[in-house]
Order: sequence, then structure tokens, then C-alpha cells
Amino acid sequence: MKNLVRNCRSTFFVFIGLLFLIAAQAIPCTVAVVSGKATADGRPLLWKNRDAAVIDNKILYLKGPKYAFIGLVNALDTAGSNVWAGINTEGFAIMNAASPDLADNEKGGDKNGEFMRLALGECATAADFEALLLRTNGERDVAANFGLIDAEGNACFYETGKASFIKFDANDRRVAPFGYIVRTNYAFTAAEKYKGGGYIRFERISHLFEKALAESRLDVKFILQEAARDLVNEKLHSYPLSQPLPQDPASPLYITTNDTINRNSTVSVAVFHGSATREKARLATMWVMLGQPVCSVAVPLWACAPEVPAPLSGPATAPLNEVAKAIAPYLYPDRRGHMVQYLNVTRLRNYEGEGVLQKLLRIENEVIAKAESKLGDWQESSPSPKEVADFEASLSAWVFESLKASFPDLTAIK
Repeated sequence: MKNLVRNCRSTFFVFIGLLFLIAAQAIPCTVAVVSGKATADGRPLLWKNRDAAVIDNKILYLKGPKYAFIGLVNALDTAGSNVWAGINTEGFAIMNAASPDLADNEKGGDKNGEFMRLALGECATAADFEALLLRTNGERDVAANFGLIDAEGNACFYETGKASFIKFDANDRRVAPFGYIVRTNYAFTAAEKYKGGGYIRFERISHLFEKALAESRLDVKFILQEAARDLVNEKLHSYPLSQPLPQDPASPLYITTNDTINRNSTVSVAVFHGSATREKARLATMWVMLGQPVCSVAVPLWACAPEVPAPLSGPATAPLNEVAKAIAPYLYPDRRGHMVQYLNVTRLRNYEGEGVLQKLLRIENEVIAKAESKLGDWQESSPSPKEVADFEASLSAWVFESLKASFPDLTAIK
């Protein structure tokens, strides 16, 4: 990795040029809602792997007409006009997967982010969101599978177009026999079939969730460390993290990430661990990874904290996002055309005696342990907003310093 920093800088303009290539592909995202009936602790889950052309993401603290909230935004969107996943102080969380087959026309449905910002600022429950949908029927410009959870235990998807919506309830066994619903980028109710995308990803995530449920592992850690970072392509019988690596280091193992859940165009991850009751709504947690999952570490946040830690926000771009951007060229060293989709698995699994992924997971496991311990304390007492903010700041700063120490060649990261 001696030339990593130089490569990172030199590929900046290549990345800009690739934005048009990525945007021209099917709009991707992999998402899920999980009822508390399917989780060990009875708390619902909401997940989004965000795939987008904009590789700079960060978190903002924002205020709506009724509620304050934290939201995942494009770094240049300093006002937070478009929120791509977020949670408010009432424990209401929302995200989406774009579904082109729900658009009225080829140019429609491009206000999904604006609509989610609106919802976070004024909705506390699924009933509030449904009222918002009814009020805006015929006026909103959206085409999405909106997923949400709230502090009343609701876990739902809404296939939503400009003038209509259809609800899928993860608590309804007739709709979701196993207590969860997964989606990619097509609607189950669209009139124009196969206009959306993500069919390979949908099959893969369905299999992963089935296995996790059978093993009683459908929890935050499973989603963060297995589902969000999954690199398997079942259609190609490609299982890169378990198959033997080539003996010759001059002939590394590569895979294409065009149809995997962790894609070269995955720019962030949000996992929401909801509250079991309205009384504990402020303890609903947003776990966020800025950058591609195999280049990043998850950090917990809470909407009751009145600010976002600097490593996740920053005055321009988020420092944790910059670390992930610096690691990415090492794992994707060939920037020629469609080769940008090819990940060097040998490098992912071997870096100075330990794989990149192993280094990331070692840090993340400690983060999860610290957060679980703190949440246990907070369940017994009611923490002040400052106490929550201080814990967030301390933990995210530790993650940032640990990443720099684990990847010492990243000298450009200050």
C-alpha cells in the first residue's frame, strides 16, 4: 500500500468521470425491514445499503416542524435537502430503495430524498406516515419502496408512486410469514414488470435472511457484518471469502461486484435498531457506515444527541468517509472502464499478515461491545443529550484513530 495515498489522489478525477457510468446503471440499493417478532430482543430493524453516484456521504443533525432528526445525506448537501435514511427523536426511522417501475414516466420519481426529509420532521409513527401519504397523493414526485420502523413496533414497506401506495406489513404473517421483508429496486405491485432491477441481489439477500432467522441470528451484527458486506454471486457460484486463494501472489483472485450486495457503487450503510416501547424511543439506534462496507466501520448514533460527531460530519466531507475512500483504490486497483467493478479479493483477505476485512471487523466488534454496554446502562437510567453526544464523540474519534493506526499508509488522512 505504499502508493495508496498517491493512488487515492490520482483516482479522484477518475471517480468523477465514473459518476456518469455508475448513474447510467440500474439504480441500486438493498434494503430490509424486520419485525420485532423475528428478533431476539423484540426490537425491529431497518436496513439500507445505499448505492449511488455520489461517493461523499455524511450525517447531519436537522430539525423539522415537529421533530429533530439525524439523516444520511450527500456531503455537498449542507442543508440536508435530501435525506437518504434517517431517524428522529420519536424513534421513527425511514429509508428507501428507488423503484423505477413505480414512476409515472421516465423522468418522474426523483424527489424521494425530499419526501423522507419531510417525513422525519413530522412523523412519529407509521400512522403519521400513512396520513402524510394520503395528504400528498397526486402531488409528490416519488417512486420508491419506503421502509420504516417506529417505537410502536411497526415495521413496514410502502411501494409508493405519485398518486398511490401499497403497504406491506412485516408484522402481518400473511404478508411476511417469517417476520421480515427484503427489497431491492423493483416493486411487487408495479404494472410495468421488470423495469426495475436488483433481481440477483434480491435472491441472495433472501437466502441470507432465511439462514440467519433459522439460526436465531437476525440482529444488528448479522446485517452489518454479513449482509451489508456480502460479496457472493450465487448465479456465478462465486463465494470469494471462503474459496481458496491463488498461491501465486502475482495472480490474485478478482471478483466483479456489479451484482453483489456490497457493490463498488455502495457509498454507505444505515441500520436502525428500533425501540421496544415509546418510553424508550430516544434509545433507538442508527448504525452508520460511511463508504463502501468492505472499506468502512459501523458507528452508532442517537437522534436525541444535539449534534453529530466530527468524524461523521465534518465541515466539508466526513473524515470516516475519507478513510473509506482511501482504502477503496487499494481493493479496486484497476480503474480502466468497467474494471472499476472488480475487487481484488487477495488484497481484501491479506494485508500485512491480516486481511483488510479482519482489521475492520476487529475495530467494529469493539465498537459494538462498547455500544451494547452503554445501552445497558442507559436502559436503567435516562441519559442527558450531552451524555449521549459525548459518548458518540468519544467512540467515533476512537474509531477514526484506530483506522489510521490499522492502515498506516493512509498518511493523507489527518
